[in-house]
Amino acid sequence: MKDARLSKTVAMGIMGICTLYFLVPIWWLFVGATKDRGDFSNTAGLWFADFHLGDNLHDLFTYRDGVFLRWMLNSVLYTGGAALLGTLLAAMCGYALAKYSFPGRETIFNIVLGGVLVPATALALPLFLIFSQLNATNTFWSVFLPSLVNPFGVYLARIYATASVPDELLEAARLDGSGEVRTFFTVSSKLMFPAFITIFLFHFVAVWNNFLLPLIMLGNERLFPVTLGLYTWNSQVNQLPELRMLVITGALISIIPLVIAFLLLQRFWRNGLGAGAIK
Repeated sequence: MKDARLSKTVAMGIMGICTLYFLVPIWWLFVGATKDRGDFSNTAGLWFADFHLGDNLHDLFTYRDGVFLRWMLNSVLYTGGAALLGTLLAAMCGYALAKYSFPGRETIFNIVLGGVLVPATALALPLFLIFSQLNATNTFWSVFLPSLVNPFGVYLARIYATASVPDELLEAARLDGSGEVRTFFTVSSKLMFPAFITIFLFHFVAVWNNFLLPLIMLGNERLFPVTLGLYTWNSQVNQLPELRMLVITGALISIIPLVIAFLLLQRFWRNGLGAGAIK
């Protein structure tokens, strides 16, 4: 009994430490965004001084004709479109690998698994050279198209489709005259919906936080996502000290879409994890 209680206490202590590890930087960011430049440098980092969040937001949204809002819009377009289309492509590929037998199926799946292991940094330069040959660098598509690929999503979709979509159900749909595409969208997609949400969230976070690919591909500031835009401001802080508070406030605003996406979809995500664990 004592050993069980001790194990529970240790586990709760580790979870508490991990929670603080993740939440303290967010708290520091929020507190920092409420200060002016003087208070930010001269007051405690984890507690409030004079509340200037409204002024900081106004400065952020009006600086250089609202370029930060343009960056946020770019990030929404890059991330929203890539996450939606990438989730659909990954789900269809994973479903096909799980439910259809064809020559080379396992080879293709092993190649997909290999793609999961390849770091994004190793792909950035080859992608740049390919898009350079096509004269497509410094365009929306040079960031959007590579972001559609999601090998980890294909892996998750195959595992979930194998566990959640019965072969008997597919056979019944075929006997009723349903085509393969129609069966996927009307029958299988409903059973795989929790997996779709999980893949979407992973893909959304990955594309939103993507930094290296836009850094290599883009030179036009108007095409920057918010991650690259804030980086360019932060690199100029020594020459333009007023940018420091814009970077802090902009970083706080930039995480809000991630928080909203997770809060709206966490119910489906938890259900999907629970269903996968049971199966």
